[in-house]
Amino acid sequence: MLYLLDANTLIDANRDYFPVQRVPEFWDWLYDLAEKEVVAVPVEIYEEFAKSKRKDATQDDLAIWASKPEIKHALMLGENVSSSLVSKAIEEGYASDLTEDELETVGRDPFLIAYGLVDPTNRVIVTTEVSKPSKTRANRRIPDVCNDFGLRCVTTFELLKELDFRTDWRSSK
Repeated sequence: MLYLLDANTLIDANRDYFPVQRVPEFWDWLYDLAEKEVVAVPVEIYEEFAKSKRKDATQDDLAIWASKPEIKHALMLGENVSSSLVSKAIEEGYASDLTEDELETVGRDPFLIAYGLVDPTNRVIVTTEVSKPSKTRANRRIPDVCNDFGLRCVTTFELLKELDFRTDWRSSK
């Protein structure tokens, strides 16, 4: 099984739950999983957080962590997605007639979904977005679009349970 991480899973983890500087065990665990090809981030999603800045315009801790060559190499999914799958994600997941403004609102989410569509049986999307089935067009949420495509979608905390994160993960191998 390959878990594809949305940028918000890493951004929120660093900001709210497991700051890079305070809970390095989480980030070491994630790196270990990436090396084993259990988790990955598509390049289009990686770009959303790899250059993030603090209010003082310095690079934030997540961006510093993600830019380390060994982390970047392990974390980034080593494939390109077909434009036909991205189009399918947009047209069938959101709407076939999105305006330029709506496409901007959707952002890079269709890429994440398209990478999941490469192998729906063996790929899981991980996001902190919450399902809101009443949302339409560009405002649709990743879990709802995944549901339409039969793609499994989990939260960060479901990922932690499924992959058994613990701060002493090295000693429990």
